Amino acid sequence: MENKIENLEPGLLWKHFAALTQIPRPSKKERKAVEYVAGVGRALGLETLIDGVGNVIIRKPATAGMEKHKGVVLQAHVDMVPQKNSDKEHNFETDPIETYIEEGWVKAKGTTLGADNGIGVAAALAVLADKSLQHGPIEALFTVDEETGMTGANNLQVGVLQGEILINMDSEDEGELYVGCAGGSNANMVFSFREDKVGTAVQGYRVALTGLKGGHSGMDINLGRANANKLLFRLLKEAVSLTGARLATVDGGSLRNAIPREAFAVLTVPKEQENDFQNLVKAFSEVFRAEFAGTEPDLKLEAQACDLPDFVMEELVQDDLINAIQACPNGVVRMSADMEGLVETSLNLAVVKTEGHEVKALALLRSSVDTAKQDLESTLESLFLLAGAEVWFDGSYPGWKPNMQSEILKTMQEVYRKDFGKIPEVKAIHAGLECGILGSAYPQWDMISFGPTIRYPHSPDEKVDIASVERFWRFLIATLKNVPRK
Repeated sequence: MENKIENLEPGLLWKHFAALTQIPRPSKKERKAVEYVAGVGRALGLETLIDGVGNVIIRKPATAGMEKHKGVVLQAHVDMVPQKNSDKEHNFETDPIETYIEEGWVKAKGTTLGADNGIGVAAALAVLADKSLQHGPIEALFTVDEETGMTGANNLQVGVLQGEILINMDSEDEGELYVGCAGGSNANMVFSFREDKVGTAVQGYRVALTGLKGGHSGMDINLGRANANKLLFRLLKEAVSLTGARLATVDGGSLRNAIPREAFAVLTVPKEQENDFQNLVKAFSEVFRAEFAGTEPDLKLEAQACDLPDFVMEELVQDDLINAIQACPNGVVRMSADMEGLVETSLNLAVVKTEGHEVKALALLRSSVDTAKQDLESTLESLFLLAGAEVWFDGSYPGWKPNMQSEILKTMQEVYRKDFGKIPEVKAIHAGLECGILGSAYPQWDMISFGPTIRYPHSPDEKVDIASVERFWRFLIATLKNVPRK
């Protein structure tokens, strides 16, 4: 088999996914992907609509004899998370994704792959294009900006869709059916500071913490991976206390829904303390590598001498910032008491970044229990207000409450049992699927989510299992054939 993904089976699905990898589509910059999807619908002669925010809706009539079956909305999002390794030259707004096949997986060279949610988009397009399938009425809904704001889902017009069943294709474990998801909100904490002059007899240093795995801040939050921001500020606290270092700038993380893989800081160190500072960095490097030996084998902490910065942060704000980041909760806050192995509440301290005379700390909170999310918001607010920051929350979205009596759930369990000899696991997911938002606009929908096996989404290690894509496709077309009658 050639190392080209368009040659994989099922052919129609992989053809469309290969095309999507050549179209830059980071969140909020996915217009070309929208045009591609709409173009497929129009070329097939199907009714194709683009709404005011860029969502695409394509309608395919029922095949002969299937007109009495319930209408299905196949749903996926067209945007992808733009993450790359620091040594990779790649512009996500202009460059295609470079894919390759290795040991049964499709991967990308140094960047995110976009299987989240490109495989779902490709599957829906393949269903629309395949004239051999049997199915009732189908509406394919392709939403925009899921990864950074769920803009498409939040602005979907009520009443524009006629289907009765929503099948979301944004889950990442083949052989599992998802019937619930966490809600979330964005936390914003901003420190304003005045400049202090750079002292005399000091040396500039650039500290770099790199090599972490990162990952999806929902799906991977329970894997024990390091958070680059938390580790960097752990070092900074000791460097300021023990050597008199002064902080100039910090740049850690990039996206709320990605566990931060890298963090950098520029600081000054008194020249008489340089040896102590360098020894401190080496000591922390050994500590971090020992603590995360099982999860972060490529962790690297280095400090290189650099030019002096133009100024350093005023000392009081510097200390308040460092103490607040050190004290900030991160990772799993509570596991679910109702579903074994499910994270109930979590926090990802995603970004800490200097912009002008401000330092912005951005976090993503998730919980399947609204009151627990509100309590975590209150905790963050209390902590950062005490530290002198401005604090606010936005982008809140609801969770999706499981319905274990779902008709489409029972149908898909039976279909999977017949085709694959076992009943799929039923789970909830600690991530922000669009189902919660879409279900609030269309409360009558019977909803479910499934997908192929994708590992390490939202990181350059993202990969999709080829064999699971074939099973996912078989499951999808068998489900459409067996959708309940009206």
